[in-house]
Amino acid sequence: MFKRPATLYCIMKSLFPNGLILINRFCREGNSPNHHQTITYNQLLRNVCRCANALKLLGVKKGDRVAIYLPMIPELVYTMLACARIGAVHSIVVSSDKLINLKKTASEALERCKERYVPVCCSPLSEEPLFTSPEWMDSEDPLFILYTSGSTGKPKGVVHTVTGYMLYTSLTFKYVFDYHHDDVYWCTADIGWITGHSYITYGPLANGATSVLFEGVPVYPHVGRLWEIIEKYGVSKFYTAPTAIRLLMKYGREPLQQYDLSSLRVLGTVGEPINPEAWLWYYDVVGQQRCPVIDTFWQTETTCPFFGVQPAVLNEHGEELEGEAEGYLVFRKPWPGIMRGVYGNQERFESTYFRKFPGFYVTGDGCRRDKDGYYWITGRIDDMLNVSGHLLSTAEVEAALTEHPSVAEAAVVSRPHAVKGECLYCFVTLKDHKEFNRTLMEELKRKVREKIGPIATPDFIQNAPGLPKTRSGKIMRRVLRQIARNEKDLGDLSTLADPKVVEVLFSQRWEAAA
Repeated sequence: MFKRPATLYCIMKSLFPNGLILINRFCREGNSPNHHQTITYNQLLRNVCRCANALKLLGVKKGDRVAIYLPMIPELVYTMLACARIGAVHSIVVSSDKLINLKKTASEALERCKERYVPVCCSPLSEEPLFTSPEWMDSEDPLFILYTSGSTGKPKGVVHTVTGYMLYTSLTFKYVFDYHHDDVYWCTADIGWITGHSYITYGPLANGATSVLFEGVPVYPHVGRLWEIIEKYGVSKFYTAPTAIRLLMKYGREPLQQYDLSSLRVLGTVGEPINPEAWLWYYDVVGQQRCPVIDTFWQTETTCPFFGVQPAVLNEHGEELEGEAEGYLVFRKPWPGIMRGVYGNQERFESTYFRKFPGFYVTGDGCRRDKDGYYWITGRIDDMLNVSGHLLSTAEVEAALTEHPSVAEAAVVSRPHAVKGECLYCFVTLKDHKEFNRTLMEELKRKVREKIGPIATPDFIQNAPGLPKTRSGKIMRRVLRQIARNEKDLGDLSTLADPKVVEVLFSQRWEAAA
C-alpha cells in the first residue's frame, strides 16, 4: 500500500515550487462586515503546525479520534489540518448543533481518561513551535469521520480515508469548477458537512486556491450580503445551495443590481435537486446569462459522470436499463472518493448501500437519463409516489408548484388513500406578502395538472411558513410524511434546525383542503 504524509503541504509545494504566493482569504462575518482577515499559505502552515504541536502535548497521536466544535473561523481549518498532519482522525461537530446532542456523537469517541471530571488547561498556540513533521500514513488509513445530516434517519458516521479522498476532492475541485490559479473561489457551505470538508478545506487547499471562508448568514446584516462579498473579493467561482438561492429569490433583482458581479465565471449548486425556476433565476439574474451552472451530486457529478465513475440505471427488479430510462441510480464499481464504511456499524453500511441490488452501489436516489446521456436526479427513492399505479417523482411535482409566482418553496410527500393507495400532500412556502387561500390552492392544482397530468393533482395543499430542515438545509421528508398523516411519533429529530417549525405545521393541518 502507498504511504504518504497526512498533509497538503507537499501538494502545495509541487504546485508552487517557487513559493506559495497565492493568498487564501477568509471572510469572517462577525459583528461587522468589516471583520475580516487575509491568511497566506505560509501563515496557514505555521498555524497548523502550532495546533498540531498543541494536540501532541495533550497526548493525541496517530489513529486517535478528535471531535472539533468550532464555528466557521480559520481556527476550524487549522485544527482539521493539524489532525491530518499528525495522523489523528477528526470528526467535526456542526457549529449549529445543540449542546444536548453532542453527547450522542461524543459517546463514540475514544475514552482516554478514566476520571469523571477532566481538568481543562488553556495555553496560547503562539507559544508552540512553528513546525512539526507530518506523520506518514497508509493510503487507506482513516482521515475523518463525518456524521450525516440525518435527513433519512439517525445520523451515521461516514468514514473517509487519506489518499482516495484527497485525490478525489483535489481532482473534482480542479475539473468540475474549471479552477485556474487566478480564480477566487467561494463555497457558502458549513465546513461541518461533506461539501464544506471537500470544497472549502481539502479541495481548494490541495490546488493552492484563493478562497473565501464565510462565517455569517446570507441575509445579515442586509439581503445583499452575498453579492457584496462577491464584489469585494472579485469571486469568479461561486458555490451555494438551492435553498439559499430560493431564499434570495424572494428579494428580487434589486439587491444584486447594487453590486458588480462581472467577476463571476462559474456558478455551482449542491445539496439537493434544484428546481427549474431557481435554476433560471440563478443563471439569468446572478450569472447574467454568461456563467454555466454546475449542478453537483457528490456521489458523482450531474449531468455527466466524472472520471472513473460508472453509473447505471436499474428498474425495480434490478435489471439494467439502456438508452433513455428512469429508475434507480447505482454505480457498477467504486471510485477513489467513495466512503469506506459507517463507523462502528459495518452491517448498516452494507445493508444501506449494497443489499438492495447485489453487485451495485445503491445511491438511494432515482434518476432519469435522457437521449443525450445526461443524468437528472429525480429525488430520493423513498420520495417516489405510487398514485393509482403511476410512479410520480416528488421533485417534478415540487418544480411545478414553485413555477407559480406566489410560491417560494415546496415539498411533496405521500399520504395513504383508500382508493388510490397513495395521494399527494403538498407543503408550500409563500413569498413575502402573498396570501394562502382557496383561489391559490386551485391555481396550484391546475399548474400541476398542466405540467404533469391529472394523475398528479394534489389532494392536499398546506401552507408552510417554514419547512423542517437539517442544518445543512435538506428537507426532512420523513417528518413531513408524519405530519401529513397526523402521526406524532417523529423519531430522531436531533439534526432538525428549528423544531418549532414542526409544531406550527401540525397546528395548521386543518388548512389543507382535500
